Amino acid sequence: MVLVSASVWLFLRVSRLTRRYLVGTRLRGPPRANWFLGQGHMLLASKDAGSLFEGWEKEYGSVYALPTTFGMSGIVLCDPKAVSHFYQYETARYDKEEVAKSFFKASTGDSLIIAVGDSHKRQRKAMTPAFSNAAIRNVTGTFYDSAYKVTDAWTSILEESDSSIIEVQGWMSRVSLDSIGIAGFSHDFGTIDGKHSDVADVLDRFTSTKPSLAAIAVTILGPIFPALKHVPTNMLQLFKNLNSTVEAAAKELIERVRQEKMGLMPGREDKSVIGLLIKSRAEGAELYMSEDEVLSQIKLLLVAGYETTSISLSWALVELAQNQSIQDKLRGELLHFSGNDPTYEQLTNGLPYLDAVVCEILRVHSPAQETTRIATEGDIIPLSEPITDAYGTLMDHVVIEKGTQVTVSIEHMNRSEKLWGPDAKRFVPERWLNANSNSDVGGVIVGLDPAYRAREIQGYKHILSFADGPRMCLGRAFALAEFKAVLCTLVRNFKFEMRDEKAEVEIARGILARPRIVGEEKVDLPLRVTRL
Repeated sequence: MVLVSASVWLFLRVSRLTRRYLVGTRLRGPPRANWFLGQGHMLLASKDAGSLFEGWEKEYGSVYALPTTFGMSGIVLCDPKAVSHFYQYETARYDKEEVAKSFFKASTGDSLIIAVGDSHKRQRKAMTPAFSNAAIRNVTGTFYDSAYKVTDAWTSILEESDSSIIEVQGWMSRVSLDSIGIAGFSHDFGTIDGKHSDVADVLDRFTSTKPSLAAIAVTILGPIFPALKHVPTNMLQLFKNLNSTVEAAAKELIERVRQEKMGLMPGREDKSVIGLLIKSRAEGAELYMSEDEVLSQIKLLLVAGYETTSISLSWALVELAQNQSIQDKLRGELLHFSGNDPTYEQLTNGLPYLDAVVCEILRVHSPAQETTRIATEGDIIPLSEPITDAYGTLMDHVVIEKGTQVTVSIEHMNRSEKLWGPDAKRFVPERWLNANSNSDVGGVIVGLDPAYRAREIQGYKHILSFADGPRMCLGRAFALAEFKAVLCTLVRNFKFEMRDEKAEVEIARGILARPRIVGEEKVDLPLRVTRL
């Protein structure tokens, strides 16, 4: 037994030392557009970076070199087996760049998103019960409440106006913020009712502000010069403003819970995500989180959950407005619940077409665009199919050197024709209702056809919108329940159409990609809305 243990230890030790001194595979890749900036400026300027990644994959293979700053190169992974390996070892072998860490720390403090090692494991374990099915089931009613507030507001607008045009994107931001406020940490921002919120203002600026030239330079050059993270760019200042604004609301919640425990305030049942987290602090040292860490998680919940859900809802309304047959089919499924709202279990597993629409929105219009990390040690990444390296040799694996920048384009992987078929760029919910799948929900066969290579992706429903591995989005059940509850309520009560037949939709890129009607000065989404 001792000999076996020693052999295992020796093997792991040698493997670790070997990875530290690995020499990286020389890969093919696009030519360097600029010695100083590489291809970084092209990707930042593009409205469809996913297509750039896809074009390079077709020319250079499923793993290729991408020119970065000062004559250096990173690596892009498009091979599903390689991508799964990369996410599996995120944190252990791949970590965020220092500039990215500084931005997250400036906005959310020492939250889960930048925690590493034992701290990450402890924080994630402490937060997991607050995102369990039971916890999300308890707050699902909050999502419906917010959706019905929007329904009442829109009904009043339509009754009092001669126009049927409503700018829906702003309303999706309000319903998302109010829902997260109440369900996330028992704070009602009241934006649906017209209440002004400093948090809403700073979150809107956070997601819509375009980086200054200085901020772009820091993003591109930061991996080479980590000290640039201290440069006071417009984005860094925005992150700091977000931190201070959200912290005021977060401290109010913690103080209220403290006074309830001391008997200074009447206690009340708090089913919110962070409320459960605060109450769990005394359950044991293994689950303990400091007050500063709890504050950081509240900030993270707002930053990560607010605009991502809002954008997904906006894209859903756009796609339904452009595809009336899909909208009618979805409404037909949902109207079976006339007079009753679907339960959490029904939202999760009992509405196959709603699930198909939501999955397809997250696939085609993922809020997250890419994942870029730095290899903290050497690694050997397996491939599902061989590639040709820079010397013309076929390789069934790729060797990564310590310090290499590694990128996965979520936008490309979610819409790759190689993985999703020739209609990969199109919004087709039916791809999730395939007769060759073996999962039955309510008498409807759901899931992807085994012929789709996307099934090799290990992320949620074979898409990467929630990432994968040990850092897969912990709040995905929360986000999906909110998305489905709000969409379900709106589609049952309203019909959505484009403002006019010639209206075109484009992507407005800030930190996240929002839909916008071409010609609109602001990031607006005016649709024709009819009460049913």
